[in-house]
Amino acid sequence: MKEKRVFIFNPGPAALPIPVLEEVREEMLSFRGTGMSILEISHRSKEFEEVLNTAVLRIKRLLNLNDDFEVVFIQGGASLQFAMVPMNCAQPGKPIAYVDTGYWSTKAIQEAQRIVDDVCIVASSKDRNYTYIPKEIPIDDNFSYLHITSNNTIKGTQWWKFPKTGNIPLVADMSSDIFSRVFDPRPFGIIYAGAQKNAGPAGVTIVIIRKDMLERIPKNLPTMLNYTTFVEKNSLYNTPPCFAIYVVEKVARWLEENIGGVAAMEEINRKKANLLYGYIDSQDFYRNPVQPEDRSWMNVVFNLPSPELEKLFVEEATREGLVGLKGHRSVGGCRASLYNGVPLEAVEVLVDFMKEFARRNG
Repeated sequence: MKEKRVFIFNPGPAALPIPVLEEVREEMLSFRGTGMSILEISHRSKEFEEVLNTAVLRIKRLLNLNDDFEVVFIQGGASLQFAMVPMNCAQPGKPIAYVDTGYWSTKAIQEAQRIVDDVCIVASSKDRNYTYIPKEIPIDDNFSYLHITSNNTIKGTQWWKFPKTGNIPLVADMSSDIFSRVFDPRPFGIIYAGAQKNAGPAGVTIVIIRKDMLERIPKNLPTMLNYTTFVEKNSLYNTPPCFAIYVVEKVARWLEENIGGVAAMEEINRKKANLLYGYIDSQDFYRNPVQPEDRSWMNVVFNLPSPELEKLFVEEATREGLVGLKGHRSVGGCRASLYNGVPLEAVEVLVDFMKEFARRNG
């Protein structure tokens, strides 16, 4: 019996492209004629190393990364990178700088403060409950780096113009919008992204390191907290999260070959976001609190007239096959995550449901 799929708006782990899931299913018992599942083959085998190397090459092509950049796969999620970045990239006598735009950037700051004495919060949108992206970012030539969170999953904001930092490396947590739009990678010293939102399943973090950043890594770091370990050993110093990397490679191939690359994906994401925001702005039953020019295409947050109606909305939507619309526990409300794996059709069905719910309850 074929199970009916629902439309998934989960904030992470999130929707994966159907063609990717179908390929995984087809190969589950025998990967590339080995007679073994990808879950069973050795990470030292030529078959898996080919998967890993192909994933790296596809990521480089998708993001237009030249030979100045290394791509590695690390466990521990973006939360581990909150610590690894300052451990590896802070320079003696030079402050590390952060922009605070909400929940995850705040956590990154708190972790950095455990490791480095001089942490500067150079800008924040806390004064308006993180409903906008700061526009004036003071840059000091003495900073080790400037850290931002490119998309804010909980508050629904996104950086559309990255800060100009001159010779100061930009560091970004791109967990929730990597591969969603075209950007220039050259100013970035480090880009990291937990795969479970826009690049694959939970369990692996993509870390992109500009090679000059490797020169500043202290020699006394523990082996598994040192970026050099992963670069020199091609992410194979120890057993990596093989299945997660395998799915990341398939998602990257889907983006390249089925969609046509990141620029084509950006246009699809533009249509999805415009459709949902367009409806929200056209009426007064649903309200989005974010400053319009800073709205996220990946995470659309909205409120209804009361918490009781929000609870009913989520319950009825779930029964209709629209899942994952409850807002984060820290803020409440509702949230539709429109990651790459969410098709335009899902947003069309969501908007139709929202219109009918408002008609019955407005």
